[in-house]
Amino acid sequence: MKNVFAITPPFTQLNTPYPATAYIKGFLNTKAIPATQADLGIEVILELFSKQGLQSLFTTIIQQPKSDNAKRILALKDEYLKTITPVIAFLQGKNPTLALSICQEDFLPEASRFAQLEALDLAFGTMGTQDKAKHLATLYLEDIADFIVECVDENFGFSRYAERLGRSANSFDELYSALKKPHTYIDAILISILKAKIETVDPSLFLISVPFPGNLYAAFRCAQFVKKHYPNIKIAMGGGFPNTELRSLSDARVFEFFDFITLDDGELPLEELINHVENADHNTFKRTFVLENGIVVYKNNSAKSDYKQSEVGTPDYSDLLLDNYISVIEIVNPMHKMWSDGRWNKLTMAHGCYWGKCTFCDISLDYIKIYEPIAAKLIVDRIQELAEKTGQNGFHFVDEAAPPALMREVALEILRRNIAVTWWTNIRFEKSFTQDLCVLLKASGCIAVSGGLEVASDRLLQLIDKGVTVEQVAKVTRNFTESGIMVHAYLMYGYPTQTIQETIDSLEMVRQLFEAGILQSGFWHQFAMTVHSPVGMYPEKFGVVKASENLGTFANNDIVYTDITGINHDKFSFGLKKSLYNFMHGICFDYDLQDWFDFKIPTTKIASDFILNALEETTDFDIKPSAKVVWIGGKPVVDYFTKSKKGNSYQMMQLTFHDKKESFSIQINKEEGDWLLIMLQKMAITNDKLLNFMTIKQDFETNLENFELFWYSKPINTLKTYGLLVL
Repeated sequence: MKNVFAITPPFTQLNTPYPATAYIKGFLNTKAIPATQADLGIEVILELFSKQGLQSLFTTIIQQPKSDNAKRILALKDEYLKTITPVIAFLQGKNPTLALSICQEDFLPEASRFAQLEALDLAFGTMGTQDKAKHLATLYLEDIADFIVECVDENFGFSRYAERLGRSANSFDELYSALKKPHTYIDAILISILKAKIETVDPSLFLISVPFPGNLYAAFRCAQFVKKHYPNIKIAMGGGFPNTELRSLSDARVFEFFDFITLDDGELPLEELINHVENADHNTFKRTFVLENGIVVYKNNSAKSDYKQSEVGTPDYSDLLLDNYISVIEIVNPMHKMWSDGRWNKLTMAHGCYWGKCTFCDISLDYIKIYEPIAAKLIVDRIQELAEKTGQNGFHFVDEAAPPALMREVALEILRRNIAVTWWTNIRFEKSFTQDLCVLLKASGCIAVSGGLEVASDRLLQLIDKGVTVEQVAKVTRNFTESGIMVHAYLMYGYPTQTIQETIDSLEMVRQLFEAGILQSGFWHQFAMTVHSPVGMYPEKFGVVKASENLGTFANNDIVYTDITGINHDKFSFGLKKSLYNFMHGICFDYDLQDWFDFKIPTTKIASDFILNALEETTDFDIKPSAKVVWIGGKPVVDYFTKSKKGNSYQMMQLTFHDKKESFSIQINKEEGDWLLIMLQKMAITNDKLLNFMTIKQDFETNLENFELFWYSKPINTLKTYGLLVL
């Protein structure tokens, strides 16, 4: 194989590369197959948002400005030309001192986005200069983007391009028609960059990863260009979009652009494609669409099994312009900004979802259905390898839902190796996340989790088969928050049979979670019924009726349906999102829920102290005998002394511990202290094998008495506060 060239087309994220091509390159490394990758999204953005790019932009106006805002931006073009280069360098982390000038608010030209400014000093404090400047610089870029949309290219968006052409496109007609039109302004930039790369790499196989509808149009533009000008190069599409949307593809016109479209895990399908490109007589394929005699054919005749997750290699980010990504802050919220601020290495703890029951989710598809965890030691090996290669120790685990038991083992392994990393992931809010487990995760570098609360209604959570209750979610989010881990909740409205009362009650639950300080961020999205979910497959069980059974020839995923309640859930969108925006900024908790809507809503039936009551502490004396006990603190300094009481003398011991923040001491009788010193060594995080609670209890009772009195005594409770954890 001469070379494989893999790209992500515009646009995904500005701050970090989408990981699909890095996963593919990592796999090809294990096969010694040369591969090159590129994120054309960030490269187009950097070309567009440069001095030369803006000069070209302001002289290539297709539609004369109509709004006062666009006219103002055009009038200030010299200010934009003067500031764009230093601002981009600042957002890349290369020009940090510019923050002081930006924060004085007389450096950047300001248009309509700046009218939305909150009280930034309140939001960022007096020391948050860098973040405040990032937020202002983000507004500055969004002003320019508004100008582009109005005057140059209506399809432009920072994280998507021409998304409407890929969303719910069960017919290929509209996209096909758009591809017959002349190149747009953004197309021209994209193609010029792609042309240079194709001529440099000179690949035999060109891979285009399409994760989202907002990448689809650009993916076809790239394929169209290569097919026309380099007809000997074979072109394949894979990724999240075809995996969900193109499973029933039958439109032959798609293959005017692509030679192959693969589904689900890409490693084995890609290996078979490479064999085919090298040898045309090799006609064995894995989950691949091809065109034969003018008809779209799905081929899955490979007898080989998919690769295990331990065999696919470590993602390889080489070739990507890691130092050139830009960090932006769109919303003044410390949890929410993590999606757009900072460079994260992407990894996975487990393939698929260990729960795999949620009725709104595509649980029938392999990427969720096939659950396969990776060994903790291998995960941490990959962490260390990536940190060394990229120079970044921040990791975003992109699991459907990271398994609590595996998270525990990964955290223990990180602590055993004494390495410094920062990481976050997606979870289910299940009761396994005890206070002690959250403390362990925090100690290993976990700073945030995101999870699906979905509809904060126990009836609907049961219908969804989420496996949690609102009360349970409250306790889990409290455990994370008190451990110093931020929490983001995905929220849903418009689920089948959801009543107006349940929507309002759900909002009240969310309000209370934010007011209690146990939720830091959230996002409402409206329910969408998909063909691969239980709701889509068995709509009659959920009180919905499909509008049509006719499948399109192109993308088939979203289903048009009618809810038997007849409720128009669209009208709740603005009020839900506006209230959440304020709650995320820690304000407006005292507003009546009616204040968020311009139509009459029912009064909530949720008690105003529901969440606070759910959080009432209950001391749990029921520890499983098999529970593991670990000490994540250090070795104590020991002092002996004698204590006298009523004429009797007792040999005592004082153990002084030093952690990163403070020092603390406990006093204990010598006999129990001697046992505790030995046991702390056995329970230390550095040991590969952890002791269970029953073993510790039996060891104590061999020579001493009253283990329960000892275990729940003040000195041991102090140790529990500082890192004696039961897992």
